[in-house]
Amino acid sequence: MRILLIATNRHQRLMSRMDARPLPIGMAYIAGHLDPERHQLKVLDLMFSDDYLADVEAAAAEFQPELVGLSLRNLSNHSYLDPQWALPITKEVIDRVREVSRAPIVCGGPAFSLLPRECFTYLNPDLGLAGDAGETFAELAGRLEIGEPSYLDLPGLVYQEEGQIRYNGMRCSSEFSKPPRFDELDMDRYQRAGFGIGILTKLGDFSYPTAPGAEPGPKSAWRVIRPIDEVVREVQEMEQRYGLRKVFFIDNGFNVPLSHAKELCQALAGADLKLHWNTNLAPYSCDAELVGLMKRAGCALVLMGNMQGDGHDGLSLGERLEPLLETCRICEEGDLHYTISQRFGEPGETRQSVAQKLDFLRRIKPAMANLRVGVSIMPGTQEARLSLDEGLIEDESDLIRPNFYLAPEVRDWIVDYLREQAAGQPRWNLL
Repeated sequence: MRILLIATNRHQRLMSRMDARPLPIGMAYIAGHLDPERHQLKVLDLMFSDDYLADVEAAAAEFQPELVGLSLRNLSNHSYLDPQWALPITKEVIDRVREVSRAPIVCGGPAFSLLPRECFTYLNPDLGLAGDAGETFAELAGRLEIGEPSYLDLPGLVYQEEGQIRYNGMRCSSEFSKPPRFDELDMDRYQRAGFGIGILTKLGDFSYPTAPGAEPGPKSAWRVIRPIDEVVREVQEMEQRYGLRKVFFIDNGFNVPLSHAKELCQALAGADLKLHWNTNLAPYSCDAELVGLMKRAGCALVLMGNMQGDGHDGLSLGERLEPLLETCRICEEGDLHYTISQRFGEPGETRQSVAQKLDFLRRIKPAMANLRVGVSIMPGTQEARLSLDEGLIEDESDLIRPNFYLAPEVRDWIVDYLREQAAGQPRWNLL
């Protein structure tokens, strides 16, 4: 079967003057799970395209695919000051494919998985897959190839039946057991555009603890923990095949669990890879030994988010910021560069809490601090519930478009005030 995979993301990550264009790692894993002996594959990445619709039309017309898969990375760029909605580009791509091809179109990816029904309704593909869909997309392709009409039992499937959008509610899951396929991506250009080529280490579903000394989430919170030797082997292969030594370890919190992070760093250092790598660091569960190991293994920069906390957990803002401050100090003492992201306008925000957050940012020395105005509202969150209660949205289906929550006490003045405060701080980036 001829399969055309299209990565529709054209937005860079918002890092001020840094040109950070993320490689479509999810689509690369989809490609890696397809059997090359059964399927002829073509990959089209629109990130660097000058005329993306013309490129789509040309690829579909020339390749004549029998199945088309579209990967949606983000619903938006999550910027309050410069919001950009991503779905219209994907809709244009689908419409253009249909002008030259009758192949069934399947949508998936992180953005689609957030609101599968709503994305399906807006985009109108033939099928959708919610979740980590490497194995499931390959299974779907196999069934379509042999003409098997029964595929509605596949997990994560979204489809239309009798005028209704159906979703079985059970997300696809993947073991990421096969390496991603990068052959048709512009690896040299991605190497120069951002933090490096993505390599998956862990994926999880957990919230950062808020109390000082709180334990990280249990191991069961991680839905994927790749074996350390497998990660090291993939890095080695990346260097051998593409000459790449700059990578980004995809991980919700590289340092959680702490013992796993230290073991991985020791393995990387022992392999003498001479890596230059970056990753996400959870703002807790960090010590000087880990920072030293990370530096020895080639870590150049870590990204940290703000400390999340429940407004009803009984902790003051200062208590919730303390673990983050400690982690920043450990990085500074170990000469490990870091960026930090801090939200302003979250539920319960006041003039006093804004002042405390700004004071916190002045006390640390990040390579860059991203000050995010408002909270980009995600389905099922506290911000979504408050937005419904306050009439900011009518339904969670509205969240396929950029929507932001700003606490009532700061809505009228927070943007101008943060602009004024950031004006004298060259390392502060207002989003």
